[in-house]
Amino acid sequence: MKTVDSINFNGKKALVRVDFNVPLDKKTLAVTDDARIRATLPTIKKILDDGGACILMSHLGRPLKKLKEDGSVDYEKHTLKNTLSTLSSLLGIEVKFASDCMGEDAQKLASELKPGEVLLLENLRYYKEEEKGDVGFAEKLAKLGDIYVNDAFGTAHRAHASTAIVAQFFPEAKCFGYVMAKEVANAEKVIKFAERPFTAITGGAKVSDKLLILENLIEKVDNLIIGGGMAYTFLKAQGYEIGSSLCEDDRLDLCLQLIQKAKDRGVQLLLPEDSIVADAFSNEANCKPCDNKHIEKGWMGLDIGPKAATKFAEVIASSKTILWNGPMGVFEMSHFENGTKTAAIAVAKATQMGAFSLIGGGDSAAAVAKFGFEDQVSYVSTGGGALLEYFEGKELPGIAAINS
Repeated sequence: MKTVDSINFNGKKALVRVDFNVPLDKKTLAVTDDARIRATLPTIKKILDDGGACILMSHLGRPLKKLKEDGSVDYEKHTLKNTLSTLSSLLGIEVKFASDCMGEDAQKLASELKPGEVLLLENLRYYKEEEKGDVGFAEKLAKLGDIYVNDAFGTAHRAHASTAIVAQFFPEAKCFGYVMAKEVANAEKVIKFAERPFTAITGGAKVSDKLLILENLIEKVDNLIIGGGMAYTFLKAQGYEIGSSLCEDDRLDLCLQLIQKAKDRGVQLLLPEDSIVADAFSNEANCKPCDNKHIEKGWMGLDIGPKAATKFAEVIASSKTILWNGPMGVFEMSHFENGTKTAAIAVAKATQMGAFSLIGGGDSAAAVAKFGFEDQVSYVSTGGGALLEYFEGKELPGIAAINS
């Protein structure tokens, strides 16, 4: 991969696609998790240390799809200006801000930008042309910089104007930032060079969300652990009574096919033998452990049970490569966090014993952070959706655009 290490940015203006789509406090609109911003700092500092300048572009939320009640765009909630103070503080310099991602203000600030300075453009998704991958929109962005750097792995699976289309206007002057390079290198290490035993831990709500990755992983892993809401569709497919647990009835046959495929390939597919069930989807609900062969009507599984947690932890402990994508239960609620927490502890211990562990972004990354294990695993991905598609075997537009 061609990275920023292969380019001297002295006297150049780098147009850098970053992923500053970070969570904000609902009241103050301050950044509540700066992990994605911190991840881009090495790329930005490399450019500045070379004697270059940075023009940063990103999206924040979905402003054209989450309108106010009167149908107008909620600019206050979606402006990237909300990230400005955090970015400036982390970089130790005053970052300039353009009130638009194109037009006179952006052009003027970009043209006047000096070496060592950073300019942050306003939210790209204020324009429908961004998500449509509009060539004209991409060309206007391209005119702001001399070199294009893509460091936004979280959006690499989208063929948007700023992530894929803009690269064509920099045929000889485009590269990956350190975030993109690390993400791809770590994903490749797992999917192509995994040390055995290789265990994948999958969770989350729906089988349909993970269908392609489950099919692809069965071709590669030794152990496939399935937890979370999606496990109950597998359990019902085998004739178990799952009460009011989440289930996709149209996926029952598919689950049986996946179970058989795993069996045919000698893959150990592990489903939870017990659950923590509740009589309502609430942390205040009545809850109890329950065998998964018969969950009573009116009760729903919201976490894997103690037997399942112990069994899963044993398998994880014996693994040399671990991929984790999706929680074991509703870990946001304290009464249903144990399964996910137990898995996190097991992954951290296995890593300490020499295993390579990749946490696949999204809820898995949030869980690892919640339980304080971010620094005790090998790598935490910044892009859940992009990593999923990468493991599904798809070519990501944001990567292809640089490599082409």
